Amino acid sequence: MTVETAQAPASRRNEKVGNVVSTKMQKTIVVEVEMRKAHRKYKRIVKSSKKFYAHDEQNSARVGDVVRIRETRPTSKLKRWALEEIVRRSSLGQIEEIEAPQAAAS
Repeated sequence: MTVETAQAPASRRNEKVGNVVSTKMQKTIVVEVEMRKAHRKYKRIVKSSKKFYAHDEQNSARVGDVVRIRETRPTSKLKRWALEEIVRRSSLGQIEEIEAPQAAAS
Protein backbone atom coordinates (compact mmCIF):
# COMPACT_ATOMS: atom_id res chain seq x y z
CA MET A 1 0.00 0.00 0.00
CA THR A 2 2.97 2.33 0.38
CA VAL A 3 3.93 2.00 -3.29
CA GLU A 4 2.23 4.70 -5.35
CA THR A 5 1.55 4.34 -9.02
CA ALA A 6 3.07 7.03 -11.19
CA GLN A 7 0.35 6.79 -13.80
CA ALA A 8 -2.26 9.53 -14.08
CA PRO A 9 -5.85 8.36 -13.74
CA ALA A 10 -7.40 7.57 -17.10
CA SER A 11 -9.80 10.23 -18.31
CA ARG A 12 -13.39 9.15 -18.70
CA ARG A 13 -14.06 11.89 -21.23
CA ASN A 14 -14.86 10.82 -24.76
CA GLU A 15 -12.39 11.61 -27.54
CA LYS A 16 -12.98 11.67 -31.28
CA VAL A 17 -10.77 12.28 -34.32
CA GLY A 18 -12.15 14.08 -37.36
CA ASN A 19 -11.63 16.66 -40.09
CA VAL A 20 -12.17 20.40 -39.61
CA VAL A 21 -14.96 21.47 -41.95
CA SER A 22 -15.45 25.11 -40.91
CA THR A 23 -13.58 27.78 -38.92
CA LYS A 24 -15.83 30.74 -39.72
CA MET A 25 -16.93 31.31 -36.11
CA GLN A 26 -14.75 32.92 -33.48
CA LYS A 27 -13.06 30.34 -31.20
CA THR A 28 -15.23 27.58 -32.67
CA ILE A 29 -14.52 24.87 -35.21
CA VAL A 30 -16.84 22.38 -36.84
CA VAL A 31 -15.39 18.87 -36.90
CA GLU A 32 -16.85 16.10 -39.04
CA VAL A 33 -16.29 12.63 -37.61
CA GLU A 34 -16.76 9.67 -39.92
CA MET A 35 -17.98 6.43 -38.35
CA ARG A 36 -17.83 3.04 -40.04
CA LYS A 37 -20.12 0.29 -38.83
CA ALA A 38 -21.17 -3.07 -40.14
CA HIS A 39 -24.83 -3.22 -41.11
CA ARG A 40 -26.75 -5.34 -38.62
CA LYS A 41 -28.50 -7.50 -41.20
CA TYR A 42 -26.33 -7.36 -44.32
CA LYS A 43 -22.91 -7.09 -42.61
CA ARG A 44 -21.78 -4.48 -45.17
CA ILE A 45 -19.59 -1.62 -43.93
CA VAL A 46 -21.65 1.58 -43.87
CA LYS A 47 -20.15 5.05 -43.49
CA SER A 48 -21.97 7.68 -41.50
CA SER A 49 -20.73 11.08 -40.42
CA LYS A 50 -21.66 13.55 -37.73
CA LYS A 51 -20.60 17.15 -37.16
CA PHE A 52 -19.48 18.41 -33.76
CA TYR A 53 -18.95 22.01 -32.66
CA ALA A 54 -15.70 22.30 -30.70
CA HIS A 55 -14.06 25.14 -28.75
CA ASP A 56 -10.74 26.34 -30.21
CA GLU A 57 -9.28 28.91 -27.80
CA GLN A 58 -6.33 30.06 -29.97
CA ASN A 59 -8.11 29.74 -33.35
CA SER A 60 -5.21 27.50 -34.39
CA ALA A 61 -7.10 24.91 -36.45
CA ARG A 62 -7.64 25.39 -40.17
CA VAL A 63 -10.04 23.84 -42.66
CA GLY A 64 -8.87 20.36 -43.67
CA ASP A 65 -6.84 19.68 -40.50
CA VAL A 66 -7.24 16.35 -38.75
CA VAL A 67 -7.90 17.09 -35.07
CA ARG A 68 -8.65 15.28 -31.82
CA ILE A 69 -11.53 16.70 -29.78
CA ARG A 70 -12.46 15.89 -26.19
CA GLU A 71 -15.83 16.01 -24.50
CA THR A 72 -16.24 18.87 -21.98
CA ARG A 73 -18.96 20.63 -20.09
CA PRO A 74 -21.32 22.65 -22.31
CA THR A 75 -19.73 25.98 -23.29
CA SER A 76 -22.67 27.19 -25.41
CA LYS A 77 -25.93 26.00 -26.90
CA LEU A 78 -24.18 23.66 -29.35
CA LYS A 79 -20.59 23.31 -28.08
CA ARG A 80 -19.85 20.31 -25.87
CA TRP A 81 -16.36 19.52 -27.21
CA ALA A 82 -12.93 21.17 -26.98
CA LEU A 83 -9.94 20.96 -29.30
CA GLU A 84 -7.38 18.61 -27.73
CA GLU A 85 -4.67 18.58 -30.40
CA ILE A 86 -4.07 18.98 -34.10
CA VAL A 87 -3.08 15.53 -35.34
CA ARG A 88 -2.17 16.52 -38.90
CA ARG A 89 -2.09 19.90 -40.66
CA SER A 90 -3.71 20.20 -44.07
CA SER A 91 -1.66 21.21 -47.08
CA LEU A 92 -4.62 23.33 -48.19
CA GLY A 93 -4.02 25.93 -45.47
CA GLN A 94 -0.33 26.27 -46.38
CA ILE A 95 -1.16 26.97 -50.03
CA GLU A 96 -3.61 29.74 -49.02
CA GLU A 97 -0.96 31.39 -46.79
CA ILE A 98 1.57 31.42 -49.64
CA GLU A 99 -0.90 32.85 -52.18
CA ALA A 100 -2.20 35.62 -49.89
CA PRO A 101 1.07 37.67 -49.73
CA GLN A 102 1.55 37.27 -53.50
CA ALA A 103 -1.95 38.59 -54.20
CA ALA A 104 -1.34 41.59 -51.90
CA ALA A 105 1.96 42.41 -53.67
CA SER A 106 0.37 42.49 -57.14
